[in-house]
Amino acid sequence: MMQPPPAIHIKDLRKVFTVSQQDSGARAALQGLVKRRTIQVAAVDGISFDLAPGEIVGFLGPNGAGKTTTLKMLSGLLHPTSGEVKVLNYTPWKREKSFLRQITLVMGQRNQLVWDIPAIHSFELNRAVYRIPPDIFRSTLKELTELMDLGPLLNKPVRNLSLGERMKCEIAAGLLHRPSVVFLDEPTIGLDVTMQRRIRSFIAEYNQRFDATVLLTSHYMADVEALCRRVVVIHHGKLLFDGDLSALVQNFTDHKTIIVRLEDCQADLKQYGEVISCEDNQFTLRVPKAETAKVTERLLADLPVIDLLVEDPPIEEVIERVFAQEKP
Repeated sequence: MMQPPPAIHIKDLRKVFTVSQQDSGARAALQGLVKRRTIQVAAVDGISFDLAPGEIVGFLGPNGAGKTTTLKMLSGLLHPTSGEVKVLNYTPWKREKSFLRQITLVMGQRNQLVWDIPAIHSFELNRAVYRIPPDIFRSTLKELTELMDLGPLLNKPVRNLSLGERMKCEIAAGLLHRPSVVFLDEPTIGLDVTMQRRIRSFIAEYNQRFDATVLLTSHYMADVEALCRRVVVIHHGKLLFDGDLSALVQNFTDHKTIIVRLEDCQADLKQYGEVISCEDNQFTLRVPKAETAKVTERLLADLPVIDLLVEDPPIEEVIERVFAQEKP
């Protein structure tokens, strides 16, 4: 059976910015007026990967890694310096209307709603911009309202909404035209844990209902763990890893975490592994993978164990190790 073409195709993508440099001091400032010194900075440096239709992929990296620059190129807001990009078989920076009607970019730190009017008026504006038929608009708005509990928010001026409420409306505004490709840049940033969970549930539901392809950036690993089986990691504009989330943990960790609850927290567990924490009679140990079974057996034999759990290290720690190594 022939495989469908990728929803997103990226090959050797680069984006280089020309950045002015100036030394400190009045003399350097005057010289800068006559002759400006510049350097070339590669924000994205030759990355390549594909996304299949309906796939949700986590796009990870520290601040300045090139994630947002990549999303802007994929959505047509920036023209790449070089490389090949296809989104739904369109060239994004040509900004064809048929392309724009099928994608959306939601940025957690940018507003698309009009600040001084109710959210429903911004939704109506989007309906006109995307030429959404009235019956489809009403149907989609009803569906989004039910999924995200927007009813009490629609007639409030955006300036009166809390950050979590505004983020829900921002995401809804970006999905009213039912895009088949969704770029989400930190959609849960600054939200409380409950609101983050609701946003994640909604993204998963939208993906299932409309078979949408989603490329998600987030600093919250809970977002990635809940939504993405596959992750792409970049650093300094270069691709470090592309594969299953579980493989990321497997490839970049050489230890396990053992959480053991004892009757007494006075015990000395240094002989069993690196003690990370001890609180309320619960120890957290870091143990080499190869020794995990042996250490677990010793703990159970030597100490009054109430409960014991062995798990992989937190994803945040794994990502930090990837950044430190800077190699796939």
